[in-house]
Amino acid sequence: MSKEKLPEVWLRGSIPEIPALLQPAAHALLQTAEELHLILKDVPNELLIEEIAGRATPSFHLKHLTGVLDRMLTYAKGESLSKEQFDFLRNEKAMEPIPKKEELINAFEAKVNEALIYFKSLDVAKLIEARGVGRKQLPSTVIGLLFHAAEHAQRHLGQLLVTVSVLKSKPN
Repeated sequence: MSKEKLPEVWLRGSIPEIPALLQPAAHALLQTAEELHLILKDVPNELLIEEIAGRATPSFHLKHLTGVLDRMLTYAKGESLSKEQFDFLRNEKAMEPIPKKEELINAFEAKVNEALIYFKSLDVAKLIEARGVGRKQLPSTVIGLLFHAAEHAQRHLGQLLVTVSVLKSKPN
C-alpha cells in the first residue's frame, strides 16, 4: 500500500486559529519542517559535518534554522536575547560532538510549534508594531520579523538541499 503524496502545506488550506496575515509564514515554517525529513532521510550523521566548496555544513543549516526562528520570535515579542541564545548562536557552526539529525530536526519542529502557538496568540493589530533587532536595534515590525523567520527558513532549507545533494553524490 503506497502513501499518497500530500500537496505542499500552503495548498492544504488555512491553519486553524492562525491569523490570515500569518498563514503564509506558518505554511512556510511547516513546509520546512516536513521537507527536512525528506532531504535528510538517507543521510548519515557523519555527513552533517562535511563541508563542500567552502559552504556551510548541513549541521550548520539545521542549527541555524532553529536559532534564527528562536531569535526572531524573541525580537517579535519585544524581548532581548538571553545568554543561552547568544551561546546557541556561537555554537551553530560547532561540529563536535557529531550532531544527530533526529535531534536537530526535533529541535526545529519544537520551535515551529512554539511559533505557531505564538502566532495564534497575536492580536492582528500588533503585527505592525515596531521592534528593534539586535544590539543596534535596527528597525523592523512584528510581522516583518515573523515573515523573515519563515523566508529565512526556506532559504536555508534550499541551501541544505543543495549541500546534501552534492555531498551524497561525492565519490567516497
